[in-house]
Amino acid sequence: MYSASAGNSMLRRNFLRPRIIQASYKTQKEGIACNTKVPRNVNMEKLQSAYLFPEISMREVQHIEKYPDAKLISLGIGDTTEPIPDIIASSMANYARSLSTAEGYSGYGAEQGNRALRKAIAETFYRDVRVKETEVFVSDGSQCDITRLQLLLGSNVSIAVQDPSFPAYVDSSVIIGQAGDFEDKTGMYGKIQYMKCLPKTNFFPDLATASRSDIIFFCSPNNPTGHAATRQQLEQLVKFAKENGSIIIFDSAYAAYISDDSPRSIFEIPGAREVAIEVSSFSKFAGFTGIRLGWTVVPEELSFSNGFPVINDFNRIVCTCFNGASNIAQAGGLACLSPEGLASVHSIIKCYKENAKILRDTFSSLGLKVYGGENAPYLWVHFPGSKSWDIFTEILEKTHIITVPGSGFGPEGEEFMRISAFGHRESIIEAARRLGNLYP
Repeated sequence: MYSASAGNSMLRRNFLRPRIIQASYKTQKEGIACNTKVPRNVNMEKLQSAYLFPEISMREVQHIEKYPDAKLISLGIGDTTEPIPDIIASSMANYARSLSTAEGYSGYGAEQGNRALRKAIAETFYRDVRVKETEVFVSDGSQCDITRLQLLLGSNVSIAVQDPSFPAYVDSSVIIGQAGDFEDKTGMYGKIQYMKCLPKTNFFPDLATASRSDIIFFCSPNNPTGHAATRQQLEQLVKFAKENGSIIIFDSAYAAYISDDSPRSIFEIPGAREVAIEVSSFSKFAGFTGIRLGWTVVPEELSFSNGFPVINDFNRIVCTCFNGASNIAQAGGLACLSPEGLASVHSIIKCYKENAKILRDTFSSLGLKVYGGENAPYLWVHFPGSKSWDIFTEILEKTHIITVPGSGFGPEGEEFMRISAFGHRESIIEAARRLGNLYP
């Protein structure tokens, strides 16, 4: 059984802290290399420590070096593990083979994406909410689109994020110059509004006390908490954005995991087409984490303060910064959205959700409060009185299991751990066995 005293004992240990690999900088300081006269981007200097997931990967490598015979299990970085269904893989293989023929060869495609795929996305995910195929921009993944949206918005806008939230929203804001200076005392950037999303508020910000921001990043189902916003919550969010003239960037990458009546798209909410952009992905939906395919929906009604359509500028960004998603990946995307393809990917999603239940039951049996895991492939586990990086190290040392410290997702993530349900069933069962013995 986990207790706060157990957590406090962890705090007293001398654990590794996150660090940046700075070999090249050290070499330059020693005078071995010749510096150019080009100054470093000042915004890059404002980034704090290493990006969360490479830091975890580095610690994983160090652990393997320390324990070469240990059988490591990863419940950390949310990478899919189940094979891509044959109908989808075969579609990509056939397309690739056709490129060796005169009849099948194709070069550049439209930057906005294959028209058939854009139409299939609109009809599959947005049939009842009036999204047109011309409003769908196919990409190499939602995280890449987040960066393109930052280029679209520029450095002179104000930003709000959920706290906790996916770290790419904050880090991309820092790089583009929106974030201001980092404040050590608060663990926040001065120009970013961190909207607390806590268990006691059902993981939704108190909009009555929130100040206006130009841009609101909002993820549902949320990464890391696993909470899917209710219809009432999203109605409040859209109302708040309309009253304040804000734009919501809505990340629906995990919408396929929703099993209750929570909205799968922001565009299910009346009025959202006037205030929202939606980004989504085939990564966790169809196991395309290594294939790279996603999309962004920009409604025609959405405009800047001067009345200029946002979709026109986003189209220019896409055409300038991107040559289009891989034609092979797009062939796979079309196969995913066929009736047989959809049935296949939903069976895999069901498997991951069963994994989540196994892990949820395990942590609950330890006396820990567990959130998420029902509408998302992530669990958000509370270890009261503890530092999340200490818990990360404790679990890794005792069980050889990789997790993700909640503090990597924002100040309100402290005391929490994100647990991923992506994994082969035998690994999940073994992880549950090890975790069950963690706090006997």
